[in-house]
Amino acid sequence: MINAIQIRKGMTIKVEGKIYKVLEATHVTPGKGQALMQTKLRNLRDQTLLDYRFRSKDKVERAFLETVEMEYLYKSGDEYVFMNLENYEQIKLASEIIGDGINYLVPNVVFLVERHEEKHVGIEPPLTIDIKVVKTEPFLKGATQSASSKPAVLETGITINVPQFIKEGETVRIDTRQGKYLERAKSKTGST
Repeated sequence: MINAIQIRKGMTIKVEGKIYKVLEATHVTPGKGQALMQTKLRNLRDQTLLDYRFRSKDKVERAFLETVEMEYLYKSGDEYVFMNLENYEQIKLASEIIGDGINYLVPNVVFLVERHEEKHVGIEPPLTIDIKVVKTEPFLKGATQSASSKPAVLETGITINVPQFIKEGETVRIDTRQGKYLERAKSKTGST
C-alpha cells in the first residue's frame, strides 16, 4: 500500500477491486480543505477512462503486472495474434485489451504484453516504431522542410503530421508515447 500522494503517471493501481493504469496524476491543494491527488485512470480490463480524486491520506494498493515480450503476427477476425518469443506460444487479444496500442500494430514488431493474475490486461508498444506512409499530399514547392507539416495516413490507419518532404511509400519513425513523427526511418537496404 502506498499513500495517494505517491501516485505517479505510469503506475498500475487497484481501485475498488479493479486494475487501473495511471494516465495523469496531479497534486491539488485547494484554498480551504485538505490536499487531493487528481488522477485520470484507464481500466485495464475494458479500457474505460475514470477521473478519480484521492484524499492525500488515502491508502492505495499497487498492482504489479508481469510483462512478456511477444511479437505481433497478424489480425484474425476481431482479434490480434501475438507469439511468445521464449516458448513460441500464440495468444489472441481483443482490441479492448490492446487499447491505443492498436495504432502501432505492425507485423513482426515486439511488444510487451502485460498480465495480471494470469490474465492479459494490455500491451506496451516499443518507444519508437517504423511505419509506412500510405497516403499523404505531394511535396509543395517552396515549402520549408522544417517549419511546415502535413497530415499522413500510416499503414495502421493512424493519421499523424509529418514534414513536407515525406512522400507516400516512405517509412517514418514514430514516438509511440506521443504519437508523433520523429524522423525518416533508415532503409534496411542501405538507401533512403
